[in-house]
Amino acid sequence: MPRLLIFTDLDGTLLDHATYAWAAAQPALDRLRSNQVPLIFCSSKTRAEIEPLREALENRHPFIVENGGAILIPAGYFTVPLPPHRTIGGHLAIESGAPYPVLRRTLGEIAAAADVTVRGYGDLTVKDVAALTGLSIEDAARAKARDYDEPFTIEGTPADRARVLDLIEARGLRWTRGGRFHHLTGPHDKGGAVRQLSELYRQQYGRMLTAGIGDSLNDLPMLGAVDRPILVRRPDGGYDPDVALPGLEFANGIGPAGWNAAITALLQATDVKTPPP
Repeated sequence: MPRLLIFTDLDGTLLDHATYAWAAAQPALDRLRSNQVPLIFCSSKTRAEIEPLREALENRHPFIVENGGAILIPAGYFTVPLPPHRTIGGHLAIESGAPYPVLRRTLGEIAAAADVTVRGYGDLTVKDVAALTGLSIEDAARAKARDYDEPFTIEGTPADRARVLDLIEARGLRWTRGGRFHHLTGPHDKGGAVRQLSELYRQQYGRMLTAGIGDSLNDLPMLGAVDRPILVRRPDGGYDPDVALPGLEFANGIGPAGWNAAITALLQATDVKTPPP
């Protein structure tokens, strides 16, 4: 009998798009904790953003930052051998992301070559980020503490946008789209990190049933790497039309309300064992 492992996006999924609250998801969060089901945060957010959230939700499991740029694992969590890693902030970090300064420099070169105005997080003040995202000043500062992923906006026509994105791909880098920004990354994504972490769980515990839940295009690689992919509704009540793959399940609710309904249904329908805490 397999064990259950759940990967979740944060903004617009577990967290409300506008308020970043998770109260609507609390019943399912409580059930996951009581059933000892590992909940893995898999987000474009930085380590500095996710660590306070893990504390608030009493989450002691590994987490994936900046669209798969690194997997952060609490020391001693696994007894099986880990891939090459280093210690960051008390966690063992398996890194696959391109260095942030390289992304910043390349984005500037691409904007100049395309003759298009592109604004990345590195071009913005903390106050700018707070105004664009609705984050507090403190949380906006955490959002700017980036290592592997540069959120950005493109000013111009659809043709300008396409030119910038084509140049990103021509440089051997990747782009994706989240709830508010495009994201520039190295040759990594959420899916690669999900597969790598899932394999560590399989080596540790044996058979796993993996589920993933998200709301936007940047979640597609994660959803494609799990057994049970789930999409929640966006703030307008619809589903992201760019997210499509075989077997995709649709949660009946927006953000954390849809997350709560989907996870509750998953737990009710799934006869699985749970790893020890």
